[in-house]
Amino acid sequence: MTATEQAPAARIVLGANQYGKAEVRLVKVTRDTARHAIEDLSVTSQLHGDFTAAHTEGDNSHVVATDTQKNTIYAFARDGVGSPEQFLLRLADHFTGGFDWVTGGRWAAEQYAWNRIDDHDHAFAKDKSEVRTAVLLAEGGERSLVAGLQELTVLKSTGSEFHGFPRDRYTTLAETTDRILATDVTARWRYNRTDLDFNALYASVRALLLAGFAETHSLALQQTMFEMGRRVLQAHPEIDEVRLSLPNNHHFLVDLAPFGLDNPNEVFFAADRPYGLIEAAVQRDGDAAPAPVWNTIAGFC
Repeated sequence: MTATEQAPAARIVLGANQYGKAEVRLVKVTRDTARHAIEDLSVTSQLHGDFTAAHTEGDNSHVVATDTQKNTIYAFARDGVGSPEQFLLRLADHFTGGFDWVTGGRWAAEQYAWNRIDDHDHAFAKDKSEVRTAVLLAEGGERSLVAGLQELTVLKSTGSEFHGFPRDRYTTLAETTDRILATDVTARWRYNRTDLDFNALYASVRALLLAGFAETHSLALQQTMFEMGRRVLQAHPEIDEVRLSLPNNHHFLVDLAPFGLDNPNEVFFAADRPYGLIEAAVQRDGDAAPAPVWNTIAGFC
């Protein structure tokens, strides 16, 4: 090919795409008795299917409006949520069953907890200890469901060590056999079935994660992380893998010597950044390649 000749231009086509309504804020109050209940969620709906003409021609005949998706979420809430996982499955069945060209989609939810004030029938205080999460990827008849939690802050005042790491000219960190271990737990776990009591399973997995953190004498946050995931998989055959993201929330011992005081591991400076970030997948030996649903969840290895 001479300098004046050009290769034929490649045809430009539409690649993978999805669209929908993001972060639909939904609060459902169940008031069938004098003792009310609250379900508080943020729900996202994104559809997959034959939307090529909408992108290339401006033909909206296959575009289920994002406003329609929002309204469907609110309408479905009239009958209650139950669990975020089951709510997402209902939405997936509706959109894939109601529109021939919708072949699947991605639905996600965050659920926020409220506690009763002094066991009051209709007064609540928001529980900020964690956010419950769920992500559903539907393609054809396949359903891949990941549940989880985030922003669960935990701390151990002892029972944690860190030593034996390599040292070079840039290493200044001192080894320790007694340190504070603190983190904000983000965990996701993938189910291999959908005919489950998701609320009961959430409570169980949460308890197992906390027990793994509390009961493991930690030689590194990596070791604690693996033990947390191992306990979940050991207890629940309906879960195929657990992924965790744990920042190491550093607590540095304050030097009180300038004030003529000792500091026997009692006064610390809690640093918010920079921080170590430890992430891993814990899975059963021989598992196949990662499920495609993980590609739709940001921030995980």
